[in-house]
Amino acid sequence: ADPLFDGEPVQIYEPGEDDPIEPPGPPYDEGIEDDEEILVRPELPEEPEPPEPRHKYYIDDVEVYVVSERVQYYGDDGKLITESLRDFTKKRILKEYTSLDDFLRQWKASEKKNAVIKELMEQGVLLYELQEEVGKDFDPFDLICHVAFDQPTLTRRERANNVKKKSYFTKYGDNARAVLDALLDKYADEGIENLESMEILRIKPFDQFGSPVEIIKSFGGKKQYVEAVKELEKQIYEVAA
Repeated sequence: ADPLFDGEPVQIYEPGEDDPIEPPGPPYDEGIEDDEEILVRPELPEEPEPPEPRHKYYIDDVEVYVVSERVQYYGDDGKLITESLRDFTKKRILKEYTSLDDFLRQWKASEKKNAVIKELMEQGVLLYELQEEVGKDFDPFDLICHVAFDQPTLTRRERANNVKKKSYFTKYGDNARAVLDALLDKYADEGIENLESMEILRIKPFDQFGSPVEIIKSFGGKKQYVEAVKELEKQIYEVAA
């Protein structure tokens, strides 16, 4: 064997009389089959859609699932029941209140509105889930009246603005009026729950009106402050009641 042999030539070029001495380069598509892709870009697999979130609750010792505005639970006969969140909520509310007048009477009579809300939630009324469907800007009061008794709704901001338009604040001094105005804004942003706790006076924006003790004194005392907050709540819910 010839030790200098390094394999068969890749190309044999025999020039004619008029051809150049150097062989021409290979055609641009030499070595590529007709059905072969020149550039291969693998397609990434599509990401699977995440499963719909399911929230589980126990209501009357029954597992209740909320999935995409639907409620699922097993009836006494063991069959799976599926219904809309609104229908489910309406049935739970009507177990507690037989009519709109019945609900309004108990709502007005309650010392703390948050107690009514808490009681309904303990009885299986899924208010937070309902807010996700109907709208987070609505008060639980409006959600209940709308879903269970087909009443029109107002947002918390609309309720707060309607109270501000009235002459309700004129009987208070400047500092007390500013506090009540800030309480209305807090209600519009967050709801009724925080208004019924004096701890709210320790946080912004109430700290600009003085310490909690100073704020309460601007109303004439603790009793007068509590009465002012109750009157404020009454004004909020009388707007559309």
